[in-house]
Amino acid sequence: MLYYLSQYLTQFWGPFRLLQSHALLLAGGAFTAAFLTLALLPRLWDRLPRDRGKVLCKDLGGMKSAGKPTGAGFYVTLICLPVILLFAPLRFWDIMAVAMLYAAMLFGYLDDRALVPWGELKKGLLDAVVSIAIAIFLFLGHAELINAAFFAQEGMLDVAVYGNAVGLEGTHRMIVWLPFFKSVWLAPFWIYVPCAAFILWFTMNATNCSDGVDGLAGTLTVITLVMLAVLLYIVVGYRPVAHYFLIPVYAEAARWAIVVMIVAGGFGGYLWFNAEPSKILMGDAGSRYLGILVATAALMTGNPLLVLALSPIVLVNGGGGLGKLVLLRVAKKVGFDIGEDNVIRKIRFPLHDHCKKNLGWSNAQVLMRFVLLQLIVMPILLILLIKIR
Repeated sequence: MLYYLSQYLTQFWGPFRLLQSHALLLAGGAFTAAFLTLALLPRLWDRLPRDRGKVLCKDLGGMKSAGKPTGAGFYVTLICLPVILLFAPLRFWDIMAVAMLYAAMLFGYLDDRALVPWGELKKGLLDAVVSIAIAIFLFLGHAELINAAFFAQEGMLDVAVYGNAVGLEGTHRMIVWLPFFKSVWLAPFWIYVPCAAFILWFTMNATNCSDGVDGLAGTLTVITLVMLAVLLYIVVGYRPVAHYFLIPVYAEAARWAIVVMIVAGGFGGYLWFNAEPSKILMGDAGSRYLGILVATAALMTGNPLLVLALSPIVLVNGGGGLGKLVLLRVAKKVGFDIGEDNVIRKIRFPLHDHCKKNLGWSNAQVLMRFVLLQLIVMPILLILLIKIR
């Protein structure tokens, strides 16, 4: 809103033109969200439901969280919403995608409040609906019309790299670039939407599964969001840098950089109260919102596989449990017995539970070591996926 208002306010006072600076909006939005969260959250958390603890993880201190306010993600995301609308100059389909982020948050919050937790099938189907909707909105908002003008426009890569564009004249395609390939791919609706929806669904659930140690999922995700903002604003959205890396330029990426930094600021304020020993928990409302936002912003870079580099520890920590569950169920269906002594069964998931139970790490050690791993692994993977093309 400020971006568009500045066009009218500038005629009254020249410095209002600064509101058209994406860098200023990014910094101002992040600070505002952090400040509001720090100021308002303590006044609101008494209205939240209370955590019932994790009976299945009694041996890992799973009952320590019992009685603490949970579902704080509901208030944090609501605090971020007016800041997003004020600072981020989003377009219609982007606003629809943001609305679906809040639908994912709301489903998580209702699950937090439910006396009987929702079943896997119900949550999985609702997550799938939200993921498919976001994938459709991203395609509708950012797919390019393939024609001669598209190839000739200034700033795009040479037409020679679009080898798969023959016969696509006059159709809409999503521009996708992948690691280890110099070519740029033009994905049609029927390929892009299912693939993007799976990435959204998996990242959301992996992040949700990683939320089990004070500050862990929140800290790792805030680090990811900050790096996403850098990629969207400085790499994908800035022509000289994008050309250097042979990446298609997408100026609109800066708008999503503002969104992710606002959310990073908001959840940074939440982490002030979530530091061990935590006073509040974000619950499914926060973890699902963060997970699907990370995947959405990663898709906005044009390279869907960047989510693997941006959130490696979260995906291994929480996503490994999803993979193990699927593997065990498939093995059971086909009649293959994975014995108790098998290494697959011996490794506990989420992986932070394995580190606490089998390696004897404390919560503080889990948090610090997982953060260090994230800071070491993430830049290495980013270099591999961006530079080597």
